[in-house]
Amino acid sequence: MKKIDDMVFKIKADFLKALAHPARLQVIEYLKNGEASVGKLVQALGIEQSSLSRHLATLRNLGVLEARQEKTNVYYNLQDHDIFKVLRPIAELLRKKLKRSEKMLESLGEE
Repeated sequence: MKKIDDMVFKIKADFLKALAHPARLQVIEYLKNGEASVGKLVQALGIEQSSLSRHLATLRNLGVLEARQEKTNVYYNLQDHDIFKVLRPIAELLRKKLKRSEKMLESLGEE
């Protein structure tokens, strides 16, 4: 049982580690509203194409994105919008943390 648990934790950690890059999170957020070509992603996100291609490949291998080719253009889309079931709670935790920090800073100014 211990070996299986260890493997499950490793798989989860690898998944989260692959998501843990600002450019990859930007891509996921951008594609929330539908597919986009690599060129459109480069233009919208301001990420160099070679770097973006590596991030797109990582997300595709992770099963987060799917790709389709139309002539010379490659289009990416989210494979499953359930990824936001992972990302939304993280955003909410960060909002709460920020609010606590703001309250603490406000109380420092009350002297």
